[in-house]
Amino acid sequence: MFNSLGASTLSRSGTIASELIPVDSFQAKVLVVDDHPSSRMTAVALLSVEGYEVLEADSGTAGLKRVIEGNPDLILLDVMMPGMDGFEVCRRLKEDEQTRLIPVVFITALNDKRSRIMGIEAGGDDFLTKPFDRLELSARVKSLVRQKRLNEDLDHAEQVLFSMARAVESRDPNTGDHCERLVAMGKAFGEYIQLPREDIRNLMWGGYLHDIGKVGIPDAVLLKKGTFTPEEREIMNGHVLIGEKICKPLRTMRGVIPIIRYHHERWDGSGYPDGLVGDAIPYLAQIFQILDIYDALTSERPYKRAFTPDEALELISQETEKGWRNPQLIEQFMAFIKQSVLPNQ
Repeated sequence: MFNSLGASTLSRSGTIASELIPVDSFQAKVLVVDDHPSSRMTAVALLSVEGYEVLEADSGTAGLKRVIEGNPDLILLDVMMPGMDGFEVCRRLKEDEQTRLIPVVFITALNDKRSRIMGIEAGGDDFLTKPFDRLELSARVKSLVRQKRLNEDLDHAEQVLFSMARAVESRDPNTGDHCERLVAMGKAFGEYIQLPREDIRNLMWGGYLHDIGKVGIPDAVLLKKGTFTPEEREIMNGHVLIGEKICKPLRTMRGVIPIIRYHHERWDGSGYPDGLVGDAIPYLAQIFQILDIYDALTSERPYKRAFTPDEALELISQETEKGWRNPQLIEQFMAFIKQSVLPNQ
């Protein structure tokens, strides 16, 4: 049931740098897609004067090809073109992981509400009406190019985090595809209990990033086979604080940080790092720790066999009776597992 997710899940990211390269230090590249030569030439002339490198295409199909060849920073896209219209071109660009961040500005002589709604639904970022106003064109293009580059910096920053997380997982060969399974199970259980889309995304990202702080834990502790000393346990428990610190600079990680910091808290207050009690533990962290525990129990490790789903649920039930888990969430999770997994054993 829980299939590994593809690389697209990981493709959101980049470098965490306190000093990013200034946007204006690059010459931006703009693609103008318009089947009318006179309109295209006007846009090219205005943009060239502003210092942009300008690419041209005379149809939707040619425009898609030029995007792949030229990798523009922004696309000015005519709406009414024979064959493939601007709306279809935009939809294809926004569905492609490689081109989704390129801003698309629809160029149209149409000023009706329906066309603008169709443009928004297709994923367009802005609209310009023919004939062009030079100052408006300059302002819109400059603003969107800058936003695109900031989005790329953010995208790269996220990717570095995901790469770090995979590197951490690879340090311990005993965990297998633990993160991949958590991502898939987070999506499935989140949908089962009808979480908002953003919460499901945060659960999935938490699958990869929950233990990223282990990058700061020495191998002598992280890979130790025997029981931890009190000092070693304190070092290991610190991985949640290290992980929080790593991810905190990125706004897009705000919904994931509570999972990273609090997924070892317990309902009765006996967990770490803060000893939170009951609903003081963030809800997504409560959910995630159940997924994490279930996967650990049902996976084979050097020190244990893989428990069956029934056995794992029984152990989780015993922990709930001790006061460690949210009883209501455990009830929902058990129903989910029995419905999704046990009938197929």
